[in-house]
Amino acid sequence: MDDGSTDGTAALVQAMEDERIHLVQQPNRGAAIARNHGIEVSSAPLVTFLDGDDCWTPEKLEAQVSALAEQPQAAIAYSWTDYIDEQGNPLFPGGRKHHSGDVYGAIFQHNFIESGSNLMVRRTALEQVGVFDPELASVHDWELWLRLAERYEFVLVPQAQILYRVMPGSISSNLSRQERNLRSVVEAALARSPQRLAPFHRASLTNLYQYLTFRSLSLGQTRWQYLQSLRYLLMAWFHGPQLLWQRSRLMAITGAKIAVGLILSPTVLRSRFSLH
Repeated sequence: MDDGSTDGTAALVQAMEDERIHLVQQPNRGAAIARNHGIEVSSAPLVTFLDGDDCWTPEKLEAQVSALAEQPQAAIAYSWTDYIDEQGNPLFPGGRKHHSGDVYGAIFQHNFIESGSNLMVRRTALEQVGVFDPELASVHDWELWLRLAERYEFVLVPQAQILYRVMPGSISSNLSRQERNLRSVVEAALARSPQRLAPFHRASLTNLYQYLTFRSLSLGQTRWQYLQSLRYLLMAWFHGPQLLWQRSRLMAITGAKIAVGLILSPTVLRSRFSLH
């Protein structure tokens, strides 16, 4: 799916002499609509997604196909994710969760799939629950994973097979919008399944704000961004005060980084050491 790219993607794909590869082009309309169009024009019984800036290991497809063949009661296969920089150099490993079967409560608390470039799903499941919500500019992948988990079992391939590229200008770097979308996904899922998800509501919000705290710190350059990090951290503590003792060392380090950033943000440093 070429969603209005301007970087020569179409020419590169058209030059590939492989009858298995089909290029579909459309004006830029966003990731959710592009993925939905890809689902619509494809026909195979299994569907998976790979964003333009991410990578798979060579055995990813084979491993997930095999996992679904061995677990016919499951409709979704997933693998672990590792993170790389813009040049493809390793940054850090992702989570190594071992959730299989009924994962609804687990994925409501935390999107352990970690990447939209991960899942392989049976087409019949998508036909039952629907596709990506085009109204969500971000986190539309987690929203769909929740709808799938509500009705279907997942199976894990316990290998790191997705390489997620961390890009400074990515959709997930707009944290104010990310927060709004995350909260709307949580509340919509809770409204659909209050009995199943109510016990996990506070944990979901705690993890949501913990993620936003760490994500904002990775982007922190100005005093405003560090103030944003502080608000996210306080919200995480509000919903999950147990973090103060369960992860006391990490929380202390996080709080110290925010304090240092507020005092010595790059904006302050530039003004202090600039030559006049």
